[in-house]
Amino acid sequence: MNQHAPVRKSRLDRSFDRIRALEEAGALSSRVHNRSLRKFLSNPLASAGVIMFLIILLTAIFAPLIVPYDPLKIDLRALLQPPSAEHWLGTDKVGRDVFARILYGGRISIFIGLGSAVAAGVLGVAIGCISAYKRGWLDAVVLRVSEVFIAFPQIILVLLLVSILGQSLINLLLIFIATGWAPMYRMVRARVLSLREEEYVQALEAFGISTPVIAYKHILPNALGPVTVQITLSTAAFILAEAGLSFLGLGVPLQIPTWGNILNAANDMRILEQNWWIWLPVGLVISAFVLAVNFIGDGLRDSSDPTQQG
Repeated sequence: MNQHAPVRKSRLDRSFDRIRALEEAGALSSRVHNRSLRKFLSNPLASAGVIMFLIILLTAIFAPLIVPYDPLKIDLRALLQPPSAEHWLGTDKVGRDVFARILYGGRISIFIGLGSAVAAGVLGVAIGCISAYKRGWLDAVVLRVSEVFIAFPQIILVLLLVSILGQSLINLLLIFIATGWAPMYRMVRARVLSLREEEYVQALEAFGISTPVIAYKHILPNALGPVTVQITLSTAAFILAEAGLSFLGLGVPLQIPTWGNILNAANDMRILEQNWWIWLPVGLVISAFVLAVNFIGDGLRDSSDPTQQG
């Protein structure tokens, strides 16, 4: 018998060899990402949400190229004009172009919603990951603090902090971050508590890898799926909160154009009944943007959930 004859591999062995080669080349992870992307894009509501989100975001960014009017310029000769060829969405009670105010106001409102959600997410993820991995007194203290924030309804807590700190763009951002980190922290904490018992984490500990490297480099990437979904939902919630606070006169100062400050004009019953163009278009824009963000969040949740991968 020829001892140097090649060993004939079975079909199962050849399949394992192909899988091993793909894994070593990093192709399997790229396939998973491509499959998640295809699943996201095949969701009609998620695709519609992306389109609506990009349209509103890009029109706000390129507002100076779309409208020639200054959103802060007062024109007493054009008070409460209805929509026309000159002013597409009419003017408000001091002659400012409503369309220009909606576009420029979108910059501030989207910045408040998205910036607050991302900052609160980063804070909650950073604290939740390290405290859940280390446990001990740090985890106990942070957990009790988060329970204090969650115990109060968020809108009540926001109103309380606004009355204490005062009205300003920076204060509103800080308030939203302070009231929004706790849900993100608890979500990440629960995920990390489960992952820290995995065998690969115990192997890293046995090799003497430092705690921050294990927590943030090896555990955190496996817990980021629900985080992106939560950020989208928080963005929609913060935009609605800003609109509600500004409608009540407690949000961003009225001289700064935001979607909520435009709605503030509807506090006047005469404006509400007779001048629909001041509040209805911005209300529709807010609704469309919040729906778009929620559609994107639902699509991300479905595409990143391993139990729903086909």
